[in-house]
Amino acid sequence: MSSPANANPTIPTSLDSALRPARWDEYVGQKQTKANIRIAIDAAKKRGSMPEHILFYGPPGVGKTTLAHLVATTLGSPLKSTSGVAIERAGDLAAILTNLEPNTVLFIDEIHRLSRKIEELLYPALESGHLDLVLGKGPSARTVELALPLFTLVGATTRVAELSGPLRSRFGGGVYQLDFYNDEDLRDIVRRSAKLLNLDAPEEVIERIAARSRATPRVANALLKRVRDFSEVHEREISIKLCDEACKLFGIDARGLTKDDRRYLETLHKSFRGGPAGVRAIASTLHEDPDTVENVYEPYLLRLGFLERSPRGRIITPTGRAYLEVEPSLF
Repeated sequence: MSSPANANPTIPTSLDSALRPARWDEYVGQKQTKANIRIAIDAAKKRGSMPEHILFYGPPGVGKTTLAHLVATTLGSPLKSTSGVAIERAGDLAAILTNLEPNTVLFIDEIHRLSRKIEELLYPALESGHLDLVLGKGPSARTVELALPLFTLVGATTRVAELSGPLRSRFGGGVYQLDFYNDEDLRDIVRRSAKLLNLDAPEEVIERIAARSRATPRVANALLKRVRDFSEVHEREISIKLCDEACKLFGIDARGLTKDDRRYLETLHKSFRGGPAGVRAIASTLHEDPDTVENVYEPYLLRLGFLERSPRGRIITPTGRAYLEVEPSLF
């Protein structure tokens, strides 16, 4: 019998940080990417230098940020984190780059949100280690070259196609796609997180959570924590029955789909007669941002085979229609 979830006094306040792998052997999945990164890091360390710049792309929650942390940890380097949306002006970029400590790993999340002007400022920084700033306007304008400390840029994006070709070409350390996770790897992740959280979770519960985690480690850990909370509040043991009750309350079905996923499929099926329909038209009907529809809802629906993207728009598949007909709505 498993016991009610208990708080572990040794776990830091930030659970996300506590569950983040701190060593390469703790990072599950993405084997080929890990092997390539380890070679780049080991070679750089032997040369007494920093590795070339690295780009990770893939759906949200598959480990891009964690890899950036591991790169910095393995190099023994400080990590500076920011996001593309936070770098709006040349001064923003200059403030970040000129204040880096030597041998820093600079992590830019959502790097696709950098403007073309900022991208162009980055080119000399990535290639030759200096930043060219234009001071003043008109005939009196002059260019100032600022020397930068040695650093490695690690970029992350969910939309690699939106990066310009010249920027992608600056990532000499490699451009790596991070894939969705398989069930076996997800079970390993949930098992490890349960241990760190001091939870006595039966194997059947671990399998249930892994199956409902949208093939994504971040979702798996979030769902595990919510099941733990449900167990603690109701003062009940973690069991399959409790897990199913918790997931029903959270609006997560057996495939890991939520009411928003179902609403997307029903909208495409009913309002657009199954498609094809453009993403902006679907987003408008759902009262959602097109980026949210494209980057949050669609990737997992595509993976399940419920949705197809065509040149004419989105199309619900026979498998997607069958899901709507067979699976009772939880909502």
